[in-house]
Amino acid sequence: MKRLSKNLLFFALLFSAAALSQAPLDSRLAVLDPIINDAIAQGQIPGAVLIVGHDGQVVYRKAYGSRAIEPRREAMTLDTVFDCASLTKVVATTTAIMQLWEQGKFRMNDPVAKYLPQFGQNGKQDITIRQLLVHYSGLPEDLELRKKWEGKDTAYHMAFEVMPDRPPGSEFVYSDINFVVLGALVERLSGESLDQYATKHVFGPLGMKETRYLPPPSWLNRIAPTEDDENHRLLRGAVHDPTARRMGGVAGHAGVFSTADDLAIFAQALLDGGRGVLTSPTIAKMTSPQQPVNGTALRGFGWDIDSPFSTNRGELLPVGGYGHTGYTGTSLWIDPATKTYIVLLTNAVHMNMVHMNTLPPKEKGSAVSLRTKVATAVAAALALDPAEAEKMRIAAITGYNEMQSAGRKLALRNGTVKTGIDVLEQTKFAALHPGKSGPPRRIGLLTNQTGVDSEGRRTIDVLANVAGISLAAIFSPEHGVTGTLDTTDVKNTKDAATGVQVYSVYGATDAARRPPLDALKRLDAVVIDLADAGVRFYTYETTVGYFLEAAAKAGVEVIILDRPNPITGSFVQGPMSDDGRENFTNYFPEPPRHGMTLGELAKMFNAELHIGARLTVVAMEGWQRGDWFDSTALPWVNPSPNLRSLNEATLYPGVGMIEGANVSVGRGTDTPFELMGAPWIKARELAAYLNGREIQSVRFIPVTFTPSSSNFAGERCEGVNLIVLDRNTLDSPELGIELASALHKLYPSDFKLDRMADLLVNQPVLEGIGAGEDPRRIAEDWQDRLDGFVRLREKYLLYK
Repeated sequence: MKRLSKNLLFFALLFSAAALSQAPLDSRLAVLDPIINDAIAQGQIPGAVLIVGHDGQVVYRKAYGSRAIEPRREAMTLDTVFDCASLTKVVATTTAIMQLWEQGKFRMNDPVAKYLPQFGQNGKQDITIRQLLVHYSGLPEDLELRKKWEGKDTAYHMAFEVMPDRPPGSEFVYSDINFVVLGALVERLSGESLDQYATKHVFGPLGMKETRYLPPPSWLNRIAPTEDDENHRLLRGAVHDPTARRMGGVAGHAGVFSTADDLAIFAQALLDGGRGVLTSPTIAKMTSPQQPVNGTALRGFGWDIDSPFSTNRGELLPVGGYGHTGYTGTSLWIDPATKTYIVLLTNAVHMNMVHMNTLPPKEKGSAVSLRTKVATAVAAALALDPAEAEKMRIAAITGYNEMQSAGRKLALRNGTVKTGIDVLEQTKFAALHPGKSGPPRRIGLLTNQTGVDSEGRRTIDVLANVAGISLAAIFSPEHGVTGTLDTTDVKNTKDAATGVQVYSVYGATDAARRPPLDALKRLDAVVIDLADAGVRFYTYETTVGYFLEAAAKAGVEVIILDRPNPITGSFVQGPMSDDGRENFTNYFPEPPRHGMTLGELAKMFNAELHIGARLTVVAMEGWQRGDWFDSTALPWVNPSPNLRSLNEATLYPGVGMIEGANVSVGRGTDTPFELMGAPWIKARELAAYLNGREIQSVRFIPVTFTPSSSNFAGERCEGVNLIVLDRNTLDSPELGIELASALHKLYPSDFKLDRMADLLVNQPVLEGIGAGEDPRRIAEDWQDRLDGFVRLREKYLLYK
């Protein structure tokens, strides 16, 4: 019945919105009155003050019920002062932190211990300021309260001594300690106490005259009481939060008192671009997703965006706004898309003083469900409709965002994809301009066993039988034209079916890996049909780059028949390769997982490197950027001998990154890239350590195996079997850094870290691993360059 009632209310609000859309705002928002009055009647709250702002104006402002019930009933008034509880985190502390960031006092990815050295003890040396702000620090939820203690300095000492509950960066856990420490950071960087700083630099400049820590006695009669403290004294004017109270009433996580009018001023200031307190770009950064790239709870700096705590957004406001709540019953939600804010202040915890047995304990003294109903009703009554430009902003934040896993919650689809060769056939080979009179066009083809059409016919055989075209040369990349050779000694041959010369463009030297210019000059065009792995150090993309260079010199057109990136085109992950370190596994500065097709990469190479080749990409039909290979309905063909499944391809950007070192990655077993080991590894020790790191979406099982080829062929290896739990939240390149870090930490005299330099191609990351830095900290440091690559690649993407 409760679920039915909730659904009926939801649909009733939707239908009433259409009917009221032409009515005055006051009458349209009057639908809020019975919702709040019902919560009062049900004993959820004693009373409330509500302010709704829209399009720069306060459109609804009302007080409801009682400010106090115990020891005597008092009517709620618009000027009631509330204990804001955790709204302190965003109104005071986050704003202060962002101001100091604007002043260049710190970088978000700096370790906290850089500024608060005592914080770096007990495994916290790599926790960053960013991780505190987004609640991914790994710290416990609160300071120990079972023993007696008093004073701000004591609290700071306890926060600095506390040990993480979980590896920093691994999981979203809302923690007051995060903001206790951030309060200390504000004081250290500013040289002012937190309450003085907030008043001078935030509340005062915005004209928030009734907002402060430690409210004066003159406010007492207007303050909404909360409940009894541990000594059975009613808290009124003293902060409800016990940690903040022991700290003297001033803390980064709680302690601010304010009115609805003042919080409305604050909300409107953020919508207006900061009004001098913060800049617009800072507000945009603060309120966009800043959690780790594989985090599924969307958090800005301090602010909630889309997480289990987002109940105050309601069911109709678009994802993309931001807000926060407070334990006492306070709530603020701001929606830039519709230029709307909702301030709902209650002292719901005061109901714990009232002896009412008509409600379940979870509903008594709780404003959670009320917040949802109010936000939903506001959106319905105002008939809010974000402008198209703002919808695009919302999509960028929480839809198909390139950098946020929480924005890619797409169900698997059963798609039907036509690859480039199928589209070429469908268009009667128009891109090849077959000769209708005169000699046929001489075509070269770079391909291997992956070059097949939807009927299973080799692209070689298809092009060999097109009127007006002469297939004059075949070129084979690493592993040969059949894709079965695992050696650098790949010789020129002839194709048995067509008799066409096959030129190998793979070998032990640079010259052997480049197409022969004399062969290209005898051609009119080169067609490329290869299935790539979607990874920078997979050599096919370098071979494509070499063909673009040679074709530009020979004056030959290049036509790429595009194929899917098997591990999707939506994930861009890992450290950027260093500039100036080009080699066969690093043709262009990019991350290990680039999220592009070969056709898109070729466009980028040709333009960014000013190659100048005449390039045509025959695009696929039906492929979407979020498609894993198993959504395409295409048959899996091993792109190389040791990539035998989509699961192995998923792990390859990480496990493959370390195979240049002295470890086996399972080559010579039935499951390459699903294993990692060496004779000097202790399997149980390594598995326990890696599982203890709580790496997102992967688990490790201790195993023994004996590879038949490659590193440690014929030797018994101990190591781990990698089990992917959720491929959509796995950051496989960061997994590679975790593996290298674990091996360096556990086996420093055995693991040859420097040998992974050629595939990693990032000296700061290599040095960070060598210095024992936390891999999640290392990953935060590469994010800025990665963001730049994401912006660059946008120009060359062919698919949505």
